[in-house]
Amino acid sequence: MKTSTGADDGGVVGELAAVAEAKSVLSRREEVAVRRARNLGLSWAEIGTLLGVTRQTIHRKYRNVG
Repeated sequence: MKTSTGADDGGVVGELAAVAEAKSVLSRREEVAVRRARNLGLSWAEIGTLLGVTRQTIHRKYRNVG
C-alpha cells in the first residue's frame, strides 16, 4: 500500500490496523473480566493491582459495571 506521500508503507498501515483491532478486543475482554471480578466480590484495589493500575484508575474507568 502507498502512503499519502506515495511511498510504500512496508506493511505498516496493515500493522497499525491490526494493533487497533487488538486493542479493541483487549478492551472488551478487560471490561468483561472486571465485571466478573466485581460480581465475585473482588475489590477495586485487588482488580487494579492485578491490572497494574491504581484502585482509583480502575474504578473511574469501570464504576458503572459493578
